[in-house]
Amino acid sequence: MISTYISGDSWLHRLPAGWKLIGLCIFTMVLFPVESPAIAASGFLAALALFTVVGREGYRRLLALRSVLYLLVFLLIFHVLAGTLTSGIVAVFRLMTMVVLATLVTFTTRMEDMLDALNPVLTPLNFIGISSRRIALAIALVIRFTPFLIALADELGSAFKARTGKRGGVRLTAPFAVLALRTADHVSDALAARGGADGFDNIDEVGEGNTPNDQ
Repeated sequence: MISTYISGDSWLHRLPAGWKLIGLCIFTMVLFPVESPAIAASGFLAALALFTVVGREGYRRLLALRSVLYLLVFLLIFHVLAGTLTSGIVAVFRLMTMVVLATLVTFTTRMEDMLDALNPVLTPLNFIGISSRRIALAIALVIRFTPFLIALADELGSAFKARTGKRGGVRLTAPFAVLALRTADHVSDALAARGGADGFDNIDEVGEGNTPNDQ
């Protein structure tokens, strides 16, 4: 599961993880005050264009995040009912752009590089007895887990619909929770086998090949 990294030699792969995270933060802050649907849509198209660096495999994996569309539809309906359609369109494009860019960062950044980028920022925590590397690992795992869990939910929904012809909805909550917890156990065991946050050399090797289809 952890190995969502897509190998490549593009400029984005070579860009240091710290710069990618800073760029993601800056782009998000610039996009947040935008109120024009045209500008928001342009930002989304620009994010999609960046995906060319990871090729067809990147776009294929991005399609696994289509379950986010339900959230976007709900968000848009909420704004329509509130009489703020334009704001709703901007919010939808803004959210899609952030999801696409965050996913692109995970596809082009090794876990170890992400930890190395986060660790200096969190170093002051060491002075109060909190391991900065463990906090960095927790943050990196959240980033890694998010697209994986979205893809897992989509896999479950597709499998249920293929068997029954109906949408799973809340009926899939229990199996989703079980698979998510099982994955967490696998990742925990793999990390423990390597000595935890302070004892591995390349976390991208942990749990490699453990995808939704393997659950």
